[in-house]
Amino acid sequence: MKRIFDFIVSAAAIVGLSPVLLILATVVRWKLGAPVLFRQQRPGLRGRPFWLLKFRTMTDARGHDGALLPDAARLTRFGQFLRAASLDELPELLN
Repeated sequence: MKRIFDFIVSAAAIVGLSPVLLILATVVRWKLGAPVLFRQQRPGLRGRPFWLLKFRTMTDARGHDGALLPDAARLTRFGQFLRAASLDELPELLN
């Protein structure tokens, strides 16, 4: 019963927020390029892994040695805004 409720609420939220999701995806694509979504594997219920989706907030900038720069150096202004407003987490509704 809870699973059905979660599914219905998530589906309604996705439909209701789809204009916001589309605008954010367009801006992320414009500012950071592709891919628009960040995917990370996390432990879920009973330790079973699942893929978490978020909007990208960082660049793939690398140093002279080819290693990724620290997170603070790669976080964009728009990414800071997304994180502060928790808008980067909206794609989690798909989970």
